[in-house]
Amino acid sequence: MKNSMILIVDDEQMVTSAFKTLLKLEGYTNCKAFNNPVEAVEFLKGNKPDIIISDFIMPEMNGLEFLSEAKKLYPDVSKILLTGYADKENAIRAINEIGLYKYIEKPWDNDDLIITIQNGIERSNLLDKLHEKIDELEVAKKELEKYSHNLEDLVAEKTADLMKTHSQLKSIVTYCADGIIITDKSGNIEQVNPATENLSGLSQSHLLNTNLSNLVFGKNLNEIFDECIEEGEAVLRDCYIVNTLSEKHIPVEVSFALIATEDDNAPQQKFVGVIRDVSVQKETDRLRDDFIATLTHDMRTPLTAAIQTLDFFLDGTVGELNERQHMLLSTMKANNEGLLGLVNSLLTVYKFDAGKIELVKSNFNIKDLIMQRYEELKPLADKKDIEFKVTFEANDDLLITADRQEIGRVIANLCGNAVNYTNPHGKIEVIAKEQSGDFLFSVTDTGNGIPKEDIPHLFKRFSQGTSKKRSTGTGLGLYLSRQIIEAHGGKIWLESKINQGSEFSFILTDVVATPSKERLTV
Repeated sequence: MKNSMILIVDDEQMVTSAFKTLLKLEGYTNCKAFNNPVEAVEFLKGNKPDIIISDFIMPEMNGLEFLSEAKKLYPDVSKILLTGYADKENAIRAINEIGLYKYIEKPWDNDDLIITIQNGIERSNLLDKLHEKIDELEVAKKELEKYSHNLEDLVAEKTADLMKTHSQLKSIVTYCADGIIITDKSGNIEQVNPATENLSGLSQSHLLNTNLSNLVFGKNLNEIFDECIEEGEAVLRDCYIVNTLSEKHIPVEVSFALIATEDDNAPQQKFVGVIRDVSVQKETDRLRDDFIATLTHDMRTPLTAAIQTLDFFLDGTVGELNERQHMLLSTMKANNEGLLGLVNSLLTVYKFDAGKIELVKSNFNIKDLIMQRYEELKPLADKKDIEFKVTFEANDDLLITADRQEIGRVIANLCGNAVNYTNPHGKIEVIAKEQSGDFLFSVTDTGNGIPKEDIPHLFKRFSQGTSKKRSTGTGLGLYLSRQIIEAHGGKIWLESKINQGSEFSFILTDVVATPSKERLTV
């Protein structure tokens, strides 16, 4: 509003100067002042102001005559008449004939004048917008009339387009190499394509009378639809179809999507699933993993030998080293140890993925294992001034039945991550407890937290950090932890909030050999 154009016409230069000074003090920078109404009319022919202020008594053309000319050019612009004689009859005539917005008597009150000008400018702008809307409505009316005249042709054209699209979709579904099914929320199959018949060796009539669980075998079948409702889509992995003709187990992945409907009633929800044969992909993965396993296995011996040789140099067996030599050799040893750790992790991943690892279960004291890992990590936490404590809600002699080495690996990984990603002066709490024969373990930290969209990816292979911060590790730690816990029949999960911290937890069911209820905090 401060950039609005204000046109002032008064034959006294002192009055126009006073006006411009007053308006400038109020922040109005676009003021046009004229002492001759004829010149003002010529200016108006090429410029539209937001408000016009005119004196009443002027030579050549009085205020009523000037405002009449202004009305011909801009009927909706607010007009204010100034009069030094309080001539209300002329002011009333101007209101009736010209559509005068206001008249102001001289001398005026500055505050009232500014408010009147502000309101007049706002009125002009509102009238402009009103006319714009009226023009838009006129255009829309003409367009509507145009479309109404051709409504039948338009409907026929759209109908033809829909029929064409339907035909194309039908062809895609019919000739698609991937199986396509439609189910309800209970998993009852309502529609299939020929590719699904080929994968299963069953006819459409047989498939339409069965449940998804009788076609696709795997885990999480009951949870997949809930996930699909929540996220809009979901993928069922690590499952297979048994071809009834060849009796062959075909590994598949099924991508589900929620079919949008106007009916929000849950029992009416439908899902479309695309079944993809991943036999070739699985074989490729197996060949790749075999290659990695062979390569990493062959690398362990030379790496171990190199580390042992460097130890001989560093412990002075082959002679004294100066400070620079010791630093360089220490760096070489650390890098070789890091590489050996990666090789060992890759081998462990391969063994889990290939089902070639066997858990060596025994009864062991879980508190001793936790405290061992705690003592290993405590110096790192102290270095960052992190408050690191263990709360053990069980007897000191609590025994569980599991693979001690692998569970120790999980505990070290979860606690190590907490120490690495918690900021200095933060807090980490480890809680371990026994509950109805189950063992629960959790690590809570006060780190930066993990975005919700990144949580599903953290337990995947080679996942490195989040979208906000990448990790410098191998991306195998959490993946291995999940594999180890699930191999024990347990579950591992994460809860996190941005800028509040994270809580990694796992549960091992029916592993407690000696139940307990005491609580010990370190």
